[in-house]
Amino acid sequence: MMFRKLLLATTMLALPLAGAATAQTVPVTGVYLGAGAGVDFQMDSDTEASGGLQNTLRARGVNRSGKAEFGTGGVGVLSLGWGFGNGVRAEIEGNFRRAEFDSYSGNAPLAPWGAGRGTASTYGVMANTFFDFHQLGWPVVPYIGAGIGYAWTNFDNARATSRVTGERLSIDDTDAQFAFQGMAGASLPISAVPGLALTAEYRFFGTLDNEVKATLTPASGAAPQRGKVELDNYHHSFLVGLRYAFNQPTPPAPVPVAPAAVPIIHGPSRTYLVFFDFDRADLTDRARQIVAEAAQNSTRVQTTRIEVSGHADRSGSPAYNQRLSQRRADAVAAELARLGVARSAITIQAFGESRPLVPTADGVREPQNRRVEIVLR
Repeated sequence: MMFRKLLLATTMLALPLAGAATAQTVPVTGVYLGAGAGVDFQMDSDTEASGGLQNTLRARGVNRSGKAEFGTGGVGVLSLGWGFGNGVRAEIEGNFRRAEFDSYSGNAPLAPWGAGRGTASTYGVMANTFFDFHQLGWPVVPYIGAGIGYAWTNFDNARATSRVTGERLSIDDTDAQFAFQGMAGASLPISAVPGLALTAEYRFFGTLDNEVKATLTPASGAAPQRGKVELDNYHHSFLVGLRYAFNQPTPPAPVPVAPAAVPIIHGPSRTYLVFFDFDRADLTDRARQIVAEAAQNSTRVQTTRIEVSGHADRSGSPAYNQRLSQRRADAVAAELARLGVARSAITIQAFGESRPLVPTADGVREPQNRRVEIVLR
């Protein structure tokens, strides 16, 4: 019930924020915090008895294998991470899962067993890596991830009673094992609070088999038989949450339309400016017209070389912008070559955010700085 209330509260808080969300494809850069809560489905587990418990079952000709079933439970996670500004994130996570011990079956002829009682709780510490597909430019940013770590599973008075013999099987122990998980989800940036995003994701979480102490108590009052039981520990989890990145740029005012690219004549040389959409390196129809004009004029004047220089605005990390400006320059050079300009005559350079046409503060989107300059010399 506690997890259901937490999930409902998280969802209700996020709904008004989601209404103010806009597409934000800037990758996470620097420190961030994340939290999530949701519903957990612990998979039914095959069991295997050992020790004195196994000997007791074997002496009776009873199968030492059984099956434990669990009810729907809750899950919560907290994480501290770092975004590298290129879609890759790494984080340390603490998690908690809890489910009711629903029933136990098997070990005929002791079966059928009655309804189970007690709980199974798992506490984990994980190291995760993620990749955000921010390049898609969608209003939401899909992501995938994987993690490894260590988890402690506690069976708190988990028990079931045989309807045939009245014997009670109880498990009350803790075991720690290597843990692993895979994640897939999406984040929805909240424009009203820069750096804040609503997240929704699915996780598959598991550990190596748990081996815990178990006791079979006869209804006659005879001495109980003790041993160990091996159980699987796999979970399907669905969570909603919030993530806050501390180093995200403040969203600027609505982005104006990029100015039309026109040739600029500087003495014997001519410069053409080709502009790009935010976080894009593909050529628009207008950009292709300008590149075509430059290619055509390169054959009309005495041109010894063609300089192609890529640039970016200051939204995003310097390293990411350097790569983005290189992709823009490569796209223009490829279009010039397609139009018949000799590739040997083209010199390609990338300056990232270091040479803006319009000086701005860090993190500001400026259409005139998202450009490639073509200079005919």
